[in-house]
Amino acid sequence: MTNQSCRRDFLKTSFLAAGSSVLPLGAHRDERLPVAALITEYRYLSHADVIITKLLEGYEHDGGPGPNLRLAGMYVDQFPENDMARDLARKDSIPIFDSIEDSITLGTGDIAVKGVLSIGEHGKYPYTPDTKQHMYPRRRFFDGIAATFQKYGKVVPVFNDKHLAYNWADAKHMYDTAQAMKIPFMAGSSIPVAWRIPPLELPRGCEIEEAVGLGYGGLEAYGFHTIEGLQCMVERRKGYETGVDAIETFQGRKAVEEAERKGLWSNEIVEAALEAAPDRMPGRPTPEDYDHERFAIYRIEYRDGLKATIVIANQVVQTFGFACKLKGESKPRATAFELQRGTPYRHFGYLVDAIEPMIRTGKPTYPVERTLLTTGVIDAAMHSLADGGRRIETPHLDIAYQPADWPFAPGTPAEPVKPEGSWHHLQKARELRKQGG
Repeated sequence: MTNQSCRRDFLKTSFLAAGSSVLPLGAHRDERLPVAALITEYRYLSHADVIITKLLEGYEHDGGPGPNLRLAGMYVDQFPENDMARDLARKDSIPIFDSIEDSITLGTGDIAVKGVLSIGEHGKYPYTPDTKQHMYPRRRFFDGIAATFQKYGKVVPVFNDKHLAYNWADAKHMYDTAQAMKIPFMAGSSIPVAWRIPPLELPRGCEIEEAVGLGYGGLEAYGFHTIEGLQCMVERRKGYETGVDAIETFQGRKAVEEAERKGLWSNEIVEAALEAAPDRMPGRPTPEDYDHERFAIYRIEYRDGLKATIVIANQVVQTFGFACKLKGESKPRATAFELQRGTPYRHFGYLVDAIEPMIRTGKPTYPVERTLLTTGVIDAAMHSLADGGRRIETPHLDIAYQPADWPFAPGTPAEPVKPEGSWHHLQKARELRKQGG
């Protein structure tokens, strides 16, 4: 049995065990459904590449099996020098349109696709001057989608890559619009569906005493990933998600050490998350680490009383992780969210596997409210950091939802393909261009 067949059987078995009436990838294999992609830029290893190339060249980017979705048209906002969109479009006869509307109608005067993938990540866009949030045009993309649906009197499912928007107002506008127009809407990153080592899924209704999310990278871009990894776990607690009351951040030796003295988080749970990280440096974060400009701690106070801590520790780990203490247990539970560190970045394939059932059924695979909440949390955290760690009350994050039972990637990530293999799709496209095709 092939790895892909194993994956499909695993998904089908897991989903049926969860009691769902909607089957994921493999349940309806008779038709490749057409989708439109709205892209900020399409270059090697951009989010467009690691998502959309899987529709064009298969999960391994080698021309093999892939998702049962067909890219029908694209809108591309920017074309850098190393742009791939035009070569791939030429190779596969996929039109690139000058407007969002035309990419969805394919120039037919009606909605001509079964779903829309909005990938507003990467590209040359400004940052907010005070909070340093990257101003990707995700709301502009969504507004263009919604306007097209409104014009033609029809909606199809929409997926928004990563957090909804760089600010809360835009995110809430997108969510409210989708609700009002009854647009099936999903969002988020690949972290919730990536490998978990050791495998860890918290039981529904568990009582969590405290939780920690561990991360690295940019304080906004990867801070969101860390928060989403935390959220996909804690949303399963008793009573399920009820929202967030306040956010407070700590940066710099003085602030972090003072918070530690006050016991604002459990070092035992932080250590458990660190222990699960496969690439951690020896020891706990040091005072010298605290002074690094990209070391930060976000303290999340949930409405039901749960306290959670996000630790962005670039000098200590290069992994996303999670740990928590459950009531009645003597030791924390912990896991690392593992990624395939090289092309084809297969964890994005598992993200596409989660998107496809929504496009087939019109029912989101997991709730967009998770991403609405995590968008609000990272927005508040960035404002807190910009204001010296000020505690920010978040009554607007009164967001309640129930989790979905969707499986994460089984086993462990395979070794990435060799660099020359990862260029398979681009080499073919460029050869065709040279031949005048």
